[in-house]
Amino acid sequence: QVQVAESGGGLVQAGNSLRLSCAASGRTSVIYAMGWFRQIPGKEREFVSAISWIGGNTIYADNVKGRFIISRDNADNTVHLQMNNLNPDDTGLYYCAAGRSQLSIEQYSKAHWFNFWGQGTQVTVSA
Repeated sequence: QVQVAESGGGLVQAGNSLRLSCAASGRTSVIYAMGWFRQIPGKEREFVSAISWIGGNTIYADNVKGRFIISRDNADNTVHLQMNNLNPDDTGLYYCAAGRSQLSIEQYSKAHWFNFWGQGTQVTVSA
């Protein structure tokens, strides 16, 4: 089993930045990729970004490309999401997830490929 725990959420004004972190623990040797999704009430969970654990290949949703940067620290089993130039549409509960299947990073834009999920951290962007 793998456990993942998010941190770093909060309330920020539009145009500002926020950095989320996700710490993985347990059988981290099975992790192939980690990613971030977000959700607002009444809407489906939305893909944000993902990164492969070994090669560091990344993928971003179109609406965050150029503003968000995902990175990983293999030594600490941690993934970070640097979010810049935030806008109110970025508001949501941000979930971190880990997947163990050997897939292309593009396939990891789909939530069903992730096996382990955190509880989420709230990000609220005010206008």
